[in-house]
Amino acid sequence: MRTLLIAIATTAALAACSQGEEAKAPETTSVEAATPASREAVYAAASEGPEPFVRAIYARYVEGGPRDAPPAPGQDPMFSRTMNALIGADVRAANGEVPTLNYDPFCACQDQEDFTVTAMAVAQADPNAAEANVAFTNMGEPTNLTLKLVREGPNWKVDDIVDGDASLHDTLMAVAEAAG
Repeated sequence: MRTLLIAIATTAALAACSQGEEAKAPETTSVEAATPASREAVYAAASEGPEPFVRAIYARYVEGGPRDAPPAPGQDPMFSRTMNALIGADVRAANGEVPTLNYDPFCACQDQEDFTVTAMAVAQADPNAAEANVAFTNMGEPTNLTLKLVREGPNWKVDDIVDGDASLHDTLMAVAEAAG
């Protein structure tokens, strides 16, 4: 699936390049042109579909990073019930120390600067599952993440974030199992 999404994104990028200067702007423009995405805007986009949801998430980073305070660990409406349970378990297992998830998983970073989405491809496997491959640069460093999405009720939620071969879900599951 990931290979298919990368192939689709590459094909789209090559097609846009071969159309000349009058070609439609790359997908980064639509992310950058999005309305400033507060958490409320992201939550609203979650009911529109997987692609608007992911675009709203990353619009926040393109605009300089999240400016509003996140909800308590394990209570974020952007994440699925399972992911929220794992995040909450991670914080509890840390027992006042630094938890395993001590960074922003949407950018795989601590800080954002000069954030640009370079490619985004969203594929919906069935009515309740989708996957988004997002390529971006942050502080000059290129990164590719895969967001695994699920529909819970009327809204799309992030159920996992994969950075290379590292699954946030699997990492947090291992912490929860070890805490036992």
